[in-house]
Amino acid sequence: MRYWLMKSEPADVGIDDLAALPEQTVAWYGVRNYQARNFMRDQMQIGDGVLFYHSNCAQPGIAGIARVASTAYPDATQFQRDGKYFDPKATPETPRWFNVDVQLVKKIELVSLATLRTTPELEQMRILQRGNHLSITPLDPADWRFITERLVRG
Repeated sequence: MRYWLMKSEPADVGIDDLAALPEQTVAWYGVRNYQARNFMRDQMQIGDGVLFYHSNCAQPGIAGIARVASTAYPDATQFQRDGKYFDPKATPETPRWFNVDVQLVKKIELVSLATLRTTPELEQMRILQRGNHLSITPLDPADWRFITERLVRG
């Protein structure tokens, strides 16, 4: 089992949106970074743990616990000509972008980015490293345990 931190902008899909969706599951669409795509396509497995992170908002931080609910499959948004995620080089026969489904386990009291930054036990987390802007990053199992056992409320 692996662990991941997955960023979503709450203006697009936030934790409350996920909680309101059928089966509390969403396709993690729109990823357009090759490294993040490769994490989904090549490494994520059903049941992997996910920290659902709100980014690009007034109060960024971990807003929920989720799990990977599907293996990778082509991201349909790459084929939508009028959509912001359209990729003219992608075809149904040779898709370039993939997503997985993510299912809510529980909504939590926000663990803020400020809290993560000031917690010495987490200083090596990828999200806290200078220049790391990936929307999906692997988590060390020790970081997952520390966050879910010591920082999560709710």
